[in-house]
Amino acid sequence: MFKLVSPWPLSPVQKKASEKLFKGLSQKDHPLALMGVTGSGKTFTLARVIEQWGRPALIISHNKTLAAQLYTEFKSFFPHNAVCYFVSYYDYYQPEAYIPSSDTYIDKDASINEQIDKLRLQAVAALSSRQDVIVIATVSCIYGLGSPEDWSEMAFEISANQKISPSAVAKALSLIQYSRNDIDFSVGSFRLKGGTMDIFSPASSNPFRIMWKGESVSRIYEFDPLSYKAVRDMEKLRVFPVKFFVTSKARLKRAISGIKKELNE
Repeated sequence: MFKLVSPWPLSPVQKKASEKLFKGLSQKDHPLALMGVTGSGKTFTLARVIEQWGRPALIISHNKTLAAQLYTEFKSFFPHNAVCYFVSYYDYYQPEAYIPSSDTYIDKDASINEQIDKLRLQAVAALSSRQDVIVIATVSCIYGLGSPEDWSEMAFEISANQKISPSAVAKALSLIQYSRNDIDFSVGSFRLKGGTMDIFSPASSNPFRIMWKGESVSRIYEFDPLSYKAVRDMEKLRVFPVKFFVTSKARLKRAISGIKKELNE
């Protein structure tokens, strides 16, 4: 499942360490610790263990700087697999506060990095759709993001040769928080011109194009947003919601029913 790409093999010490770690994982001998000086190849050894273990991996760093370094290294080790980045999307965060001595109230203020928010969505999308996933994260990954089941279930799917109208697709996209913008085509939006629709999902690095011939979908492909050249043709496209916090119809129906019941009591 995982394919480690490297111009050099493991050293005898690294090979011995990876074998012991893999044996410990197989025997569920937790916790396991890999110790070594800076530059001794701990990351490379861990990459080898991930390749052997063959399961999705979560690597948690104590700060964003080290997480970014690990992300770059694992991307180079696993270019054919999904290596994702999941850290806090706040560039700046000021919680609300009150200073009694001066009777001063400080309002909450925050600045969200849209690029990091997009990388977070890509990480969750990868976990929802494939097994060969390595997520490099900070402690922010332990905080709730809403229901992953609802987020995955509300994804919209469309296939080539499927009979569906562009207006029906536009309505489905609006339900998962996409906005139509035929002029400023950006992340989280879609545009529709005749029998051609472009969708820019935050969970993907490139936008997608759906083309119709009559009442049926004739072609689906991913394209480069700068050159507009096709990157790859697709038989099926799955579009995830723009935001993590979504509510399925079933959950919404149960909530409304519960509220009505409480009001009648």
